[in-house]
Amino acid sequence: MTYEDVVAAAGRIGAHVLRTPVLEVAPGLVLKLELLQHSGSFKVRGAFNRMLAAGELPPGGVIAASGGNHGLAVAYAARALGARAEIFVPEVTSPVKMAGLRALGARINQVGAIYSEAAEAAAKRAAETGALKVHAYDQAEVVAGQGTTGLELMEQTGGVDTILVAVGGGGFAAGIALGSAVPPSSQEPPLSGSEASPTFASGQGFRRGRPRIVAVEPERIPTFHEALKAGRPVPVEVGGVAADSLGATALGDIAYEILASSGARSVLVAEDAIVAARRTLWERHRLVTEHGGATAYAALLSGAYTPAPGERVAVGVCGSNTDPATLAAE
Repeated sequence: MTYEDVVAAAGRIGAHVLRTPVLEVAPGLVLKLELLQHSGSFKVRGAFNRMLAAGELPPGGVIAASGGNHGLAVAYAARALGARAEIFVPEVTSPVKMAGLRALGARINQVGAIYSEAAEAAAKRAAETGALKVHAYDQAEVVAGQGTTGLELMEQTGGVDTILVAVGGGGFAAGIALGSAVPPSSQEPPLSGSEASPTFASGQGFRRGRPRIVAVEPERIPTFHEALKAGRPVPVEVGGVAADSLGATALGDIAYEILASSGARSVLVAEDAIVAARRTLWERHRLVTEHGGATAYAALLSGAYTPAPGERVAVGVCGSNTDPATLAAE
């Protein structure tokens, strides 16, 4: 995959998604507010790109497995494009997300305790119906769509040094790694190779000065952390407050190739840090986000990631599908 895949996705989905704002909350620190995106998260970018790239959608419509946000995005995009959507969700999916799926007219199947079990059921159903599968994170069109967030961020800020992104399956972080890496100019040769664009899977074409990607993961769902240790994606146990949005049992293969090749760093954050970050986003900035959406911010607040003096940092705040009343209970 290349930067040009993300540029193509931006042209394809531009009329269907929002250009979400950035909020400067301190000198050199901005939040990219993907929680304000259609369907409440960045996921709609990848959903639209997958469906539009496919051309005419099959009579069986589209099918997806999701902890909630991806399902909402697929249902939203399918409704916009006049297609039927069938969504498989695990038992951990929150009532707020279930209500959203119903409101969007999706057919809902609640199967299994965790995302991977819902994904198995969705794959079987797709084989039976011929519906187009829209994967939550391990599909090139989906990753390219998510990468349009990185394109926007670089245009809106003029460039940053570091981007903190929450990771579950890794599609968001991988897409941002692609979309934020502007191709090298003729005056600025790549670090290695001679590709005209950054081709992360091959390790060629990286631009000097491209943003550092910091993959922030809950301690209880360390998909990228464990993949780096093993040299490949491996299964992990899933649990904790962010399980309904970051609850992939393993990092995606595409995400591993891109993130590992780009030198992305893994940072783990504790449960209480995620809860505190969610509460702080509300108290300081009046942003209502789910736990997964606050995970990247938790790395800054907890000190799990400490910027260097003068470092320009962007943080993805990536999901708002939550019950605001729960903020008072934490």
